[in-house]
Amino acid sequence: MLSAENRKAIIELMKREVVPAMGCTEPIAVSLCTAKAVELLGRTPSRIDVFLSPNILKNAMGVGIPGTGMTGLPIAIALGAIAGRSSYQLEVLKDVTDADVERGRRMIDEQRIKIALKEGACDTLHIEVGVYDGDDSALAIISGEHTNFVYLAKNSDVIFDNYRTQNVDGDGACNMPLTMRTVWEFATESPVEELTFILQARELNKKAAEESLRGEWGHCLGRTISDKRQQAVFGNSSFVRMVSYTSAACDARMGGAKIPVMSNSGSGNQGIASTLPVVVYAEEINATEEQTIRALILSHLTVIYIKQSLGRLSALCGCVVASTGSSCGITYLMGGGYNEVAMAVKNMVANLTGVICDGAKPSCALKLASSVSTALFSAVMAMEHRCVTSLEGIVDDDVDKSIRNLTAIGSRGMLETDRMILSIMTNK
Repeated sequence: MLSAENRKAIIELMKREVVPAMGCTEPIAVSLCTAKAVELLGRTPSRIDVFLSPNILKNAMGVGIPGTGMTGLPIAIALGAIAGRSSYQLEVLKDVTDADVERGRRMIDEQRIKIALKEGACDTLHIEVGVYDGDDSALAIISGEHTNFVYLAKNSDVIFDNYRTQNVDGDGACNMPLTMRTVWEFATESPVEELTFILQARELNKKAAEESLRGEWGHCLGRTISDKRQQAVFGNSSFVRMVSYTSAACDARMGGAKIPVMSNSGSGNQGIASTLPVVVYAEEINATEEQTIRALILSHLTVIYIKQSLGRLSALCGCVVASTGSSCGITYLMGGGYNEVAMAVKNMVANLTGVICDGAKPSCALKLASSVSTALFSAVMAMEHRCVTSLEGIVDDDVDKSIRNLTAIGSRGMLETDRMILSIMTNK
């Protein structure tokens, strides 16, 4: 068993990475940075200049902003300035009213907001907001993580400066060294009372899915899959419910529903995809509360582990990482041990590597549906001891090396892909 000190460190890591978020985390992080800059200024600015890394811009262009019925960065920035509360972190806009939205629309119409790419070297996650009114100004910078302020200033007074110590293209707060064996041991051997915090992910994400199934969000993929009219095509099975619930929560989140979800490593969709397939399967087999807790811990911590080497944002879709976690959790619930979980990971690496991230948007639900399907296939294969071998593609006999091969492709190998995606998106 891991030492109490190591268990404590991993729990602290998980509590930093598995947190509630309302709305897509990229535009919400821009709202958060704007809110902080305005708080420093002390009043609503007459002008807002925002400079973003390409990955932030890509992920914020096409997603709904909660409670607004609007899409994209301008309204996220305007509401951060008008009604944002930086103390709420990734729920920065939870107090926004209809009147605030109207004020935000006017701010946009008055062309008081400028958005541009950050020039020069910066982290893949970089947000810089300058606000101005009269002779006064304030500047806030977030880098590395969605809530990590590295620079704060008002006029010529620097309040906080940690910017120069940040690693460009670093991996944020995921600084606890892990291996798949460590993840497995922590999830399966830690005292269960130390792990119950993960149940909040079940409650938040399941509620988001159920509210989405009753509403009209995004492309309504979750509701379409579960509709009785589609049973002749999809059937009525555990598999269908796993896909339906996961895609439904994404429908709501990407569609701009004012519903919080539990995120993982800065992504609400990663939190959804690492939670709901496991939760639905656990309910289908009448798993005990302890089994559910351990499966969720295994899923979420696997995601955190993979993100350590992948980084916060990349050209690789986060559904690849999150569904790899849920495949591990499902394999555990099927009665698998460490060897079967390692097989499931390798099957996932063989299948989903290369799925691109072309920004946050309602159609992300389609990718989550595909990833949940693959997670279940990989788990079933692993339980039959059928595993992709090291003779095939990028898979290695060592599961940790297989993960590093995946993340090397996603973080370094797909850099030109990332640039091409952004070019296509911004020139349509």
